[in-house]
Order: sequence, then C-alpha cells, then structure tokens
Amino acid sequence: MTSEKVIDKLKNSGCRITKQRRLIVDVIMASDFSSCKDIYYQVISRDKTIGMATVYRMIRQLEEMGVINRIERIEVNHSE
Repeated sequence: MTSEKVIDKLKNSGCRITKQRRLIVDVIMASDFSSCKDIYYQVISRDKTIGMATVYRMIRQLEEMGVINRIERIEVNHSE
C-alpha cells in the first residue's frame, strides 16, 4: 500500500490529515522497522516538534485500520 492510499483511508475514516500525520505515514510506509521507537527516531530526525505520543497514536490507528501489523518482540535472557 502506498502512502497516498493510507492517507485516503485515513480521510475516509474521518481523520484530519495534518502535516505531522502525513510525515509519520510517509516514514512508516517507506521501509520496515523493528520497533515503534525506530519509527519515532526516524520521524523526529525530520521534524523535532512531533512527540512520541503522536507517533504511537498514529501507529495504533494504522494498526486498528489494518494498514500495519505490530509484532511483539520477545527476547530471551541467556545470562541466567
């Protein structure tokens, strides 16, 4: 799915498309990420005014719409 299709889907669901939301969608759709924090760091490298909560809300909204799937990562502690 392209960024523009995601933006259209957000508009159709009643979401107002702000500059910040568009940037977050563009970053997410540009490549694969291993964590939400990776997305956040990419976003703030382009616009330092965007907060972590804004990024997480957008991720959650895209997940609820079926645009993205978040996979919880489990790490094994081998030191014990």
